[in-house]
Amino acid sequence: MMITKEDLTQAILDLKTSQSKTDEQMKKTDARLDRVAKLVGNISNNQGDIAEEFFYNSIKAKPSLNGITYDFVDKNVTRNKNSIEDEYDILMVNGKDIAIIEVKYKAHTKDIKRLINEKYSNFKKLYLEYNTYNHHLALASFNINDDVKKMAKENNVLLLQRKGDLIETI
Repeated sequence: MMITKEDLTQAILDLKTSQSKTDEQMKKTDARLDRVAKLVGNISNNQGDIAEEFFYNSIKAKPSLNGITYDFVDKNVTRNKNSIEDEYDILMVNGKDIAIIEVKYKAHTKDIKRLINEKYSNFKKLYLEYNTYNHHLALASFNINDDVKKMAKENNVLLLQRKGDLIETI
């Protein structure tokens, strides 16, 4: 069987048409994936916001951790200095202690590592006015598994978890 020039030309045209349809379908698929990624990101952000609001309101109502009472409670504090920038979910301060609290909807061991190795390291560079204070690290979360509990204990990180029936009428 001999392939003619016309057959070859038609095969190339068919291939280009098929590729064009595939490209069109991939654009539609990419758009769908972008929408799903945005939706999942929004869900994750919403859960984080819920956890932050819960723990901030609870701590603000009773500004005491591990037997230490604090005078001030701040949330979502950001500072930038010498190209280092970091945000802290909750800071609690009195005249000699500062608690640095990272809030997660579901805690993982990587969150403790990040708190110690990145957040706390940056804190010491960004907040020199607290160098003489006693520093207390805490991770607050709705869900804390045993690996996180073990790592927190080994690294002297307080864990905060919701408990009981906390409700307020607004």
